[in-house]
Amino acid sequence: MNAFQLVALPVVVGLAGLSALALVKGWTGRKEGPAWIGVWVAAGIAIARPGLTMDAAQAVGIDRGADLVLYCAVIGMLVGFFMVYTRLRRLRRDVTLLTRHLAIRDAAGGNAAAAPDKPSRV
Repeated sequence: MNAFQLVALPVVVGLAGLSALALVKGWTGRKEGPAWIGVWVAAGIAIARPGLTMDAAQAVGIDRGADLVLYCAVIGMLVGFFMVYTRLRRLRRDVTLLTRHLAIRDAAGGNAAAAPDKPSRV
């Protein structure tokens, strides 16, 4: 076992443990928690047994295992960025609709008494 493995494996095990704790405590969803645990387990296996990534890479026509890991990481990050982007777009749309609804309601006098004199800080 080399120095990188001695440092990285405990870190990955700790991150998997934190992900499991977050899943148990309900800090992550039922889909995200197991997915993160799977990512950490896969990372731990790739770190502990680098020959497995080499075999998997060669099975799909890639020369080096490190290249396969890099390609998978890039694809995973792109998927994650796209998901964050779509969620941000949805949140912006929801805030716009809510703001529009409140403005129309307040302009029509629907809830003028509940409107604060000073804007509150959120």
